[in-house]
Amino acid sequence: MYRILVVEDDAVIAGQIAKYLEKWGYEVETVKDFADVIGQFAAYEPQLVLMDIGLPFYNGYYWCGEIRKISQVPIIFISSASDNMNVVMAVNMGGDDFVTKPFDLEILQAKVQALLRRAYAFTAPGTVLEYHGVLLNMTDMSLSYHKTNCRIELTKNEFRILQTLFEAAGGVVSRDILMKKLWDDECFVDDNTLTVNMNRLRRKLAEIGLSQLIQTRKGAGYFLGESSNHSS
Repeated sequence: MYRILVVEDDAVIAGQIAKYLEKWGYEVETVKDFADVIGQFAAYEPQLVLMDIGLPFYNGYYWCGEIRKISQVPIIFISSASDNMNVVMAVNMGGDDFVTKPFDLEILQAKVQALLRRAYAFTAPGTVLEYHGVLLNMTDMSLSYHKTNCRIELTKNEFRILQTLFEAAGGVVSRDILMKKLWDDECFVDDNTLTVNMNRLRRKLAEIGLSQLIQTRKGAGYFLGESSNHSS
């Protein structure tokens, strides 16, 4: 499920957007503290941002620039200021699309869906597993992380390990279960083979800023951490 952050000063419009997009299965949060948009962005880790231009304290261009310092997450500007200068400014500041107020919510949802599809290589329902901004693509055995805008290709065993952990939704998966997942018709995967694969996978994840994604619970197994900054 994709998370969307709405940065809109008009509470009525923000509420309407949130309610409509939630009907389409998105998780939506609206910014309440416009003096600290970047703080809420970092805490929520959205996959897409809807950004108004006219905001209290600092405008949407400023916050777009701040977000671009730490993330390449897709940003759609929504504004009644639709003259060419503002549209060009939105693109130059790192915006991916521009929607003019007043707008049809169906059109907004279509733009959101299209941009998410392009940004995260979404091809069909059930082909991507998502966990806290980390996307596991089931069709090409790759993993991407929006916060660092990085993508890595996985071996068959690395993919099976991550698929099992993602499907457990943060729960602990025992070594025995993982070894069964790694079972191959041609060879038996023993405990040492799992350790080797796990260590290699963790090194690969560390290269894209996910050094703490896979955590160990002593005597129980492995689980996915809530973020790359949590300790194991």
